[in-house]
Amino acid sequence: MNGVREQLASRTFASIAMVIGVLWTTPTLGLLISSFRPEQEIKTTGWWTVFGTPHLTLDNYGEVLSGGGNGAGRLAEHFVNSVVITLPSVLFPLVLAFFAAYALAWIEFRGRDALVVGIFALQVVPLQMALVPLLKLFSQGWLFLPAWNPTGPARFGQFWFAHTVFALPFAVFLLHHFLAGLPRALIEAARVDGASHGTLLLRIVLPLARPALSSLAVIQFIWVWNDLVVALTLSGGTAETAPMTVRLASLAGTYGNEWQRLTAGAFVAAFVPLLVFFSLRRYFARGLLAGSVKG
Repeated sequence: MNGVREQLASRTFASIAMVIGVLWTTPTLGLLISSFRPEQEIKTTGWWTVFGTPHLTLDNYGEVLSGGGNGAGRLAEHFVNSVVITLPSVLFPLVLAFFAAYALAWIEFRGRDALVVGIFALQVVPLQMALVPLLKLFSQGWLFLPAWNPTGPARFGQFWFAHTVFALPFAVFLLHHFLAGLPRALIEAARVDGASHGTLLLRIVLPLARPALSSLAVIQFIWVWNDLVVALTLSGGTAETAPMTVRLASLAGTYGNEWQRLTAGAFVAAFVPLLVFFSLRRYFARGLLAGSVKG
């Protein structure tokens, strides 16, 4: 009797999950279909009519990538900006958080527990509260720091600094819980054999921390790639530094009627995060559960 109930409950939950999945993906499917529909049909009929009268075109993607019309396209020019902003903004907090988490987990020093609590508490600070102080820091300088007016690739330093600072509290918190859950006997045995902290980090801790690092990299990559608030604040909307999200905000046109550009641009911008997620998906679930169970 219990077995029948368990099977019935499993089927019920599976059906609920399937319904939720269909409801969740239907708007995305409609957006994808609309990105291939001609402009006039997008503005006059619903996306579901494509199943009766399929008229598809690649003109929307060509217009978005190369530009045209009111000049709201040329998304390819901002793709490089997004890559240059995102990759260092993922690597910097990942490396710094890894070293900090190891120190907090395996090096004894006074005030360590208080520091862990303080880092965790920093997660409650809203990002928006720090934007004005950051702007003041970059434009006027602060104490011994001069104003930031770099040229060349260094002009993206403001983005790297901002995203690194905002990501560190969560990154240190996640990695600390994972590293603190590693078998103590393994670390102590390596220390008895004369392993230094550098050897422990590179040859023992780093391979074991790969799931946590991968999941953190995916989260940070998607966050930075899709960020609009920091991008609008620090880029000033200029083409030299503005990422794809800033350009996407203008793809609808002045009067909000250029939907063919917006639908195509949305999937151009979503391609890279999807590629990163599916490349690291086998580590993602394990990394999210890192440190939740010990033993």
